[in-house]
Amino acid sequence: MHRHEHHHDQTLAELRDALTAGFWDERYAGTDRVWSGRPNQRLVEQTSDLTPGTALDVACGEGGDAIWLAHQGWQVTAVDVSQVALAKVAAHAEDEGVEDRIRLGFYDALADPRPAGRRTFDLVTVSFLHVPQPDFAEIYRGIAAAVAPGGRLLVTAHHPDDVATGARHDHGPGLMFEPDRVLEALGADQPDGPWVVEVAETPVREQATPDGPLLVRDTVVRLRHN
Repeated sequence: MHRHEHHHDQTLAELRDALTAGFWDERYAGTDRVWSGRPNQRLVEQTSDLTPGTALDVACGEGGDAIWLAHQGWQVTAVDVSQVALAKVAAHAEDEGVEDRIRLGFYDALADPRPAGRRTFDLVTVSFLHVPQPDFAEIYRGIAAAVAPGGRLLVTAHHPDDVATGARHDHGPGLMFEPDRVLEALGADQPDGPWVVEVAETPVREQATPDGPLLVRDTVVRLRHN
């Protein structure tokens, strides 16, 4: 899954259609590589202090994050709605010599928001999975359910400020989000909830574009499960 630009006047059905296997299979089949193959900068920053264990990469795309985690010593399960993308992950992992550290799986967020069993992984990471706002809480609760006690959930997303500044086109109404939406959906904004908020911030980074460097803002949330 991962990033895609949408027009503001799209309907909810059209926004949901952009999460389907057919949509992403077609996109991934249309080019050798959609993404850079490099890991998400925020993933690198937010996991450098963690002891490698088991990790779940949700909406893994072509596997840049999963392969980087495997190189760091994590045993990774990478899931996506696109079988074309998963085939690319398998080939990339073999090229990198980490195929024994990566397991692949199918994940359709709209059909079943739970990508894995409950309380299974030391780290669950989901980068740039922008879903329609009516589906947000159910999908992100399903993803969060895979975090083991003492484990972490890491969410990275595009921040809606980027639309206001012109740094990004509007993905569609409500698709981009701030940290508070994650905290509220998971009850992490409650003092007696199941999560400890370790990071909830909106840092700026420089992104390369054909027209030169562009400053963009991310939503970054890292939670530890009690």
